[in-house]
Formats: sequence, structure tokens, C-alpha cells
Amino acid sequence: MKIALFPGSFDPVTKAHVDIVKRAVNLFDKLYIGIGVNSSKQGFLSIAQREQMLRAVFEMEPRIHIIAYEGLTVDFCKSIDANYMVRGIRTVSDFEYEKAIAQMNHVMAPDIESIFIVSKPGYSSISSTIVREVLKHGGDVSQFIPKEALAYL
Repeated sequence: MKIALFPGSFDPVTKAHVDIVKRAVNLFDKLYIGIGVNSSKQGFLSIAQREQMLRAVFEMEPRIHIIAYEGLTVDFCKSIDANYMVRGIRTVSDFEYEKAIAQMNHVMAPDIESIFIVSKPGYSSISSTIVREVLKHGGDVSQFIPKEALAYL
């Protein structure tokens, strides 16, 4: 069985995330969306809100499982028997950052492959950070967020 993890903060989930998930899910038998918990960071949304939001967005896809985790992502992959890690790439700087992480992960867990999916051009400027800034200043984020997620903001 081919199992993959798509890790991230998803704070909040964006249409760019959804695009990566929809393109990745058909490559695997099971795709976990892992919400990484960083205890040193205060999130915009709670972990529980992010889980609920992601479940609402992907409720119609039985191969997608939503779960929060702490610690090293490669250790979490091992705990769920995932041999693949999916990462979205929007820009050249994303690639350089993700490449460095993938290489470190490969040293720690050579049996876990990193799979990079390049974002569609229309989504390359969308990030959770930018969405949070727009929200902070009272802007309309409906064009950047899946409609199922709007209720959680």
C-alpha cells in the first residue's frame, strides 16, 4: 500500500493546499494531511479548528486522513507507515528550502521519498501567511480559501 504524508501548518488551509492535495491523492492509496504542531508558535487557528476545517474541505475523499502530530516529520511518517512525503513548490525559494529539508530527511530516513508537486501558476502567490495578513486587516480572503473553510475564519 502506498501511503503518503502532506505535512504543513494549514493555518489556514488555502486553495493552493487544496490543489496540491487533489493532485497528490490519486498517486497514493492513502494520503495523510499532517498538521504539524509547533509548541513554540502561537497559531492563528487552534489545532482543533484546523483539523475541523480540513475535514470539512476533504470530507468527500475517503483516501484522505487528517491528523495532528508533534516532533520530527520523518518520525511521524514512520509511525503511520508512510514511505512518501508530499511537498508543494510555489517558487524557486520554496524549492531550495524544501530540497534542503528533503536531503536532511533522507539522511535520517532513507526509505522515505520526498515528492515535490509544483503549484499551478494561479496559486503560486497564495500562502497562509499572506492570507492571515489580509484577514488581520479586514480584507476579503474568499478568493484564496476553499469555501468550506470560510466558516472557520
